[in-house]
Amino acid sequence: MLRHQDSATRDLRPLTGLWRFRPDPDGVGREERWYAGGLAGAIDMPVPASYNDIVPGRELRLHVGDVWYQRTARIPRGWADQRVVLRFDSATHRATVWVNETEVVFHEGGYTPFEADITGLVTPGEEFRITAAVDNRLTWESIPPGMVVETEHGPRQKYMHDFFNYAGLHRPVWLASTPTTYVSDVTVVPGVDGDVTADSVTGTVDYTVEVEGPRADAAQVRVRLLDHSGTEVAQGEGAHGILRIEDVHLWGPGDGYQYDLAIEVVSGDEVVDSYVQKVGVRTVEVRGHEFLINGKPFYFQGFGMHEDHLARGKGHDDTSMVNDFQILDWIGANSFRTSHYPYAEEVMDYADAHGIVVIDEVGAVGMNGSVAAVLGVNIDKVFSPDTVSEATRETHAQAIRELFARDKNRPSVVLWSIANEPESHTPESEDYFKPLFELARELDPHRPIGFVNVMYSTAETCRLAKYGDVIMINRYYGWYAQSGDLPLAEDALRAELALWAAQGKPILMTEYGADTVAGLHSLTGTMWTEEYQTEYLDMHHRVFDEFPELQGEHVWNFADFETSLGIVRVDGNKKGAFTRDRRPKAAAHLLRRRWTGR
Repeated sequence: MLRHQDSATRDLRPLTGLWRFRPDPDGVGREERWYAGGLAGAIDMPVPASYNDIVPGRELRLHVGDVWYQRTARIPRGWADQRVVLRFDSATHRATVWVNETEVVFHEGGYTPFEADITGLVTPGEEFRITAAVDNRLTWESIPPGMVVETEHGPRQKYMHDFFNYAGLHRPVWLASTPTTYVSDVTVVPGVDGDVTADSVTGTVDYTVEVEGPRADAAQVRVRLLDHSGTEVAQGEGAHGILRIEDVHLWGPGDGYQYDLAIEVVSGDEVVDSYVQKVGVRTVEVRGHEFLINGKPFYFQGFGMHEDHLARGKGHDDTSMVNDFQILDWIGANSFRTSHYPYAEEVMDYADAHGIVVIDEVGAVGMNGSVAAVLGVNIDKVFSPDTVSEATRETHAQAIRELFARDKNRPSVVLWSIANEPESHTPESEDYFKPLFELARELDPHRPIGFVNVMYSTAETCRLAKYGDVIMINRYYGWYAQSGDLPLAEDALRAELALWAAQGKPILMTEYGADTVAGLHSLTGTMWTEEYQTEYLDMHHRVFDEFPELQGEHVWNFADFETSLGIVRVDGNKKGAFTRDRRPKAAAHLLRRRWTGR
């Protein structure tokens, strides 16, 4: 799905701000047609934001089921004879949307965009009503999975992932116009001719433009590639072609250089539509145990992160986004993983523009009975017709399709992760995941693909590692295993890394960390103290440096974050190098010294 933009032929208007909002604890809103008029008893709710923590009390925070959002908007008079589109950047975890009294779209999946062509339902110059019913329920057929348990006090949501089930309209909503014949999709595949490490490199951009509408068959496509100064460096005609850029400026870690692919759809002398696609030219390759960007070994250093902030939950905010990226720069991080779901497109834009490397992860987390047990949820069998099933896999496959379609053109995305910490040592898990790996490779044959392994599926027993290009592992020796005993933890970590190294692929430590209460100190190495967290990290780094096969370290986590209620969490997960309000713990300074030398 092509992202909308302002251009000479298009308009884009945000529908952010205060919407009217009403929870539906009894699930009667659809039957009573709440979309047919104003929401009675509604309150104001900011968009974008999670709704859970906006209002004091437990009712909304732990709500299960539909909530309703509503607002009016006006179609500009200048949009006559234009195609009008209503777009939601996300709605967690599914949404039904009405324009006035007409249902226009249903979407499953909480972290990817969806839209509806509403041209025939609205009139330029006039107001119309938008109503969205957003359902936060997790089931065995959703990604991530979960279950709703009915009790005498109402439904209770159970889930198997270790972050809070924030819900609502987390990201912006847009009203957009396009011409009736329009660019509907753009795909770019960057590359180079010859040796990418040479002093002067010729870059290539393989592009495909899709056009839809009544004049699509007769229209012609022409493209120009512009550098930062606006100078044309290549041009082409036709909906598909390969552009060559002499002495190309490569996109790379720390250097987010991008060209503009200016696209025009032309009918005779008329420019029917125009669109600009950002293009970063770079190569990604796995060679033996090395991970190469532009032909040079790249070592990932950074974090697993979360979209998680006080009050607004997962709601996107540019101020906090820039602050987080500035903190990443301060600490010397060159990369992050979108754990455990696709992040807002604005975050990805920033990574593209600033040369931050991204492991892009599908929202498939919580498919592991052993992890669920730690969180207080007991599952007899994870993969079965009654739990994670073929129906779940269809939802999972669609989540992969939508993420790949959204982020396929991003130079920052160098590696796809199709799941986090699933059970991966059983025949049932292999049967489930093998078709998903095949789908991912079919959708994108140009990037490495993998999944993130958890310690319950060891190097000797994991049945999915063979399908990935890299080994990504989450390990907590010294915390969940060998708790508090760092000498034993060091031996166990070293022994396991040796087993993974024998497989001949790059190894990324995608999670390692220890819960730490900021300001808690000890002279005796007590767990939960800042001293223990720094000793823990030091031990891991000492072992990491022994293995050339290890190609990256992502600390869990960038900052403390909220989780579901449970006895293993005190006010959330405390493994952050920073507190939830971004104050550094001692570990942050240790990491800065390791990653920057300062």
